[in-house]
Amino acid sequence: MEYRRLGASGLHVPALSLGTGTFGGRGPLFGAWGDTDAQAARRLVDIALEAGITMFDSADVYSDGASEEVLGQAVKGRRDEVILSTKAGLPTGDGPGDAGTSRARLITATEDALRRLGTDYIDLFQLHAFDAATPVEEVLAALDQLVRAGKIRYVGVSNFAGWQLMKSLAVADARGFPRYVAHQVYYSLVGRDYEWELLPLAADQGVGAIAWSPLGWGRLTGKVRRGQPLPAHSRLHRTADFGPPVEDEHLFQVVDALDEVAEETGRTVPQVAINWLLRRPTVASVLIGARDEAQLRQNIGAVGWTLTPAQVAKLDAASGKPAPYPYFPYERQEGFARVNPPLVGRTSPAGAGRG
Repeated sequence: MEYRRLGASGLHVPALSLGTGTFGGRGPLFGAWGDTDAQAARRLVDIALEAGITMFDSADVYSDGASEEVLGQAVKGRRDEVILSTKAGLPTGDGPGDAGTSRARLITATEDALRRLGTDYIDLFQLHAFDAATPVEEVLAALDQLVRAGKIRYVGVSNFAGWQLMKSLAVADARGFPRYVAHQVYYSLVGRDYEWELLPLAADQGVGAIAWSPLGWGRLTGKVRRGQPLPAHSRLHRTADFGPPVEDEHLFQVVDALDEVAEETGRTVPQVAINWLLRRPTVASVLIGARDEAQLRQNIGAVGWTLTPAQVAKLDAASGKPAPYPYFPYERQEGFARVNPPLVGRTSPAGAGRG
């Protein structure tokens, strides 16, 4: 397993990490993801560690906290072998203090996560969403307090807009607070919005991307194809409305290209999709999920080999979309492109594979 530096920090993380949204099985959304109990989770952790996957990601909203509890039981006795990552900030109840990232909420959320995980420190603690009601200074001061207390080692965010992340980094620099070193983002062949603003920001500011849903919310498993009905057992029947949208024709265009590359490489469609993502600038780790051993082992097969430049170009061309404003001049006009060339190719074969 390849290890990569997480942003500009001194923390090195595996190229693949295991997401634990399938652990626990509570609630209308996360219960549909999976219901892995502690015994099954321990087996998945065993397989992951054997493959060099040492980072495990959770959140307080996953199965109403049960995901963290199951993960804590699964890594019990081998805390020094793993990197524990979790998130807080989304609503966990209906009360006024049950959402957001105020000082009170962050302190409580951290203590609750430590208890559920069965540990005295969290390696990477991320804000699950930007809290517009709480001053950035208060958020960062609370995180600074938790870092100084030894309860958190590194801090990051998830699902932030570019201005929200940049403002937070500027305040951290001005006040001497810990900088966010990770941004957990949605990024896949059918969801490349990250590339327009967040990727250049991350490259400039030293923020590593941890990509969630690399298979496009279950759409790039190889089971969804043009002219075929969605399999009856697919979780998309229950969760599609919760996930990132994608137009059918665009999805099928990407899947067609994935099928071609999968045939050329002798790999599966999910393995090709994840391997493509691992090549992208700023990506430190890709979160893979698994409801069983077979699914985990298949996803682990995404590493240890490399797509050719021609195969990358084919996938880039199939998945690229026209640039939105204010980015399209930099894609289409030579003068703009000369002063700010793109880090990656996005819209055409001619631009594919750069970076």
